[in-house]
Amino acid sequence: MSLQDKDKAHVWHPFTHLKNAEPNIVIERAEGSYFYDDKGNKIIDAIASWWVNLHGHCNSYISKKVAEQVFKMEHAIFSGFTHKPAVTLAEILLKHLPENQNKIFYSDNGSTAVEVGLKMALQYWHNKGEQRRIFIAFENAYHGDTFGGMSVGERNVFNNAFENLLFDVVHVSLPNESNIDFIKEQLKRLIENHSIAGFIFEPLVQGAAGMKMYEAKYLDELIDLCKQNNVITIADEVMTGFGRTGKYFASDHLKNNPDIICLSKGLTGGYMPLGVTSCAEFIHTAFISDDKTKTFFHGHSYTANPTACAAALASLDVLDEENTWKNIERIHEQHEKFYNKIEYHKALKNVRCCGTILAFELETSEETHYLNMASERIAEYFIKKNILLRPLGNVFYILPPYCISDEDLEYIYMEIESFLNTCI
Repeated sequence: MSLQDKDKAHVWHPFTHLKNAEPNIVIERAEGSYFYDDKGNKIIDAIASWWVNLHGHCNSYISKKVAEQVFKMEHAIFSGFTHKPAVTLAEILLKHLPENQNKIFYSDNGSTAVEVGLKMALQYWHNKGEQRRIFIAFENAYHGDTFGGMSVGERNVFNNAFENLLFDVVHVSLPNESNIDFIKEQLKRLIENHSIAGFIFEPLVQGAAGMKMYEAKYLDELIDLCKQNNVITIADEVMTGFGRTGKYFASDHLKNNPDIICLSKGLTGGYMPLGVTSCAEFIHTAFISDDKTKTFFHGHSYTANPTACAAALASLDVLDEENTWKNIERIHEQHEKFYNKIEYHKALKNVRCCGTILAFELETSEETHYLNMASERIAEYFIKKNILLRPLGNVFYILPPYCISDEDLEYIYMEIESFLNTCI
């Protein structure tokens, strides 16, 4: 029985249509921007393995630091105990995060980082004796697969089966020049009844929605309105953090600082699962009381896992290197050149670029949607070219490790153009 057969017999893979599913590609090793499969193919990881791999696979520096930590202390309970990797990581993150961020809460992944942020906001109002339970979020939002994350996300194929179990959320349009005034008036009316607990958003780029992009200046106006009216703002930077938009955090493009920020994905450079939720001091203060019922009763067995923290510290070391930021700028410049070349291609409905993210919306007879049938055709074409591009319906994108070479980028661009020419 082959490994593929055993995989099919025993393993349930995420986001996979089970009926007539193709056998999964067996990856034997990875290095830099490449996967190597069991048939000897070298595959370019053009999406950084679901956006987590910042510096390339098996980075020697990060691997060394993780190995050192494993032989020192692999894990420790984080209630009543602490350890250097977690404290040091918190210190470093707070130096890079917006200046109003004051405390770091650890969890396991992006969904739980968001869940923590939502619970912080809800219990903040509960501890203050105010019944504020409604969140505002953007249409087409995706904030993870836990129940809180699904609730503030768009009601769609990701959560239809659970719709009756999700809490109430008001979704507003993504802001632009033509609708910003309308959205601000909409927010003002919602805020007037004093039931709004918070406003959650993916700053600048909505990832799973199809890399939808919008301008920082309009988000700034909405955050400013929330601050004027004492509404907690939550930035979901799970995808956009650590250089993806051209700055350390997408929030760095803003003038107004969010009150809570959620991080994961690139945090450990793709090595270990780890989530972080940071918050402003006024949030944390609401949980300091002689009343033990005001405690934040949330935690995970692997909270602040020392090995994961060591991976994150090593990844941030690499991120702080001058050459890394030169690579981020280089990738952006290469993306911009190809964007300018391909922008008006007849097969495309839209092209969009932000930092190291370049997305293509294919023109099809179906509406743009995660279940658009073009997805299978796109994925099949590029994997035959040894390029991993996992489309979001009829939207496909490049979001590579920062170590990717110009030669590999040029090869990807060339194959994208070839693919588009088959679609005319």
